[in-house]
Amino acid sequence: MTVAVIDYNAGNTRSVYYALQRLGIDALFTDDAEKIRHADKVIFPGVGEASSTMRYLKKIGLDQVIPSLTQPVLGVCLGMQLMCRWSEENDTPCLDIFDVDVVRFRPQHQEKVPHMGWNRIYDLDERMFDSAIEGEYTYFVHSYYVPLTSFTTAKCDYIQPFSAAISRDNFYATQFHPEKSGLVGASIIQSFLDL
Repeated sequence: MTVAVIDYNAGNTRSVYYALQRLGIDALFTDDAEKIRHADKVIFPGVGEASSTMRYLKKIGLDQVIPSLTQPVLGVCLGMQLMCRWSEENDTPCLDIFDVDVVRFRPQHQEKVPHMGWNRIYDLDERMFDSAIEGEYTYFVHSYYVPLTSFTTAKCDYIQPFSAAISRDNFYATQFHPEKSGLVGASIIQSFLDL
């Protein structure tokens, strides 16, 4: 099985690489459109800022490639947000795979933003998750979030309930970092690889 990890000028690709290695996968890190198109699975990770990242994706043509993929694709953190229609972060049009907007957390009782650390995921959809991990903790680092939507496949609470994961057709995405979420995260990555 060929797993392509999209390497697109965003942080966090190393931790994805090591997480895949622990699962016995020697992934290909690339921004080459043809290699991405021909991979069996694609992972779209990221830590960074939406507008500069979208500029880079457009510069190398991946803004057209990613939405056209037909194999299973997993977006992580910024990757998930960029799969949406628009981000409030610097008023950024995104890839429009999911017809939903990304908005910034607005503290109501002096909560800290970004939302950082371990938090519980719940209401898991079996299209994407094993029911055995219902209520388990995963690792988050984000200031922007996807509201609850018909695409939501897992929820989390911070300031208000939000989408911890979304899916549509062959596109799957998590706001949390499965590659940094221990055994629970490893099981989520493995479930994706098994699709």
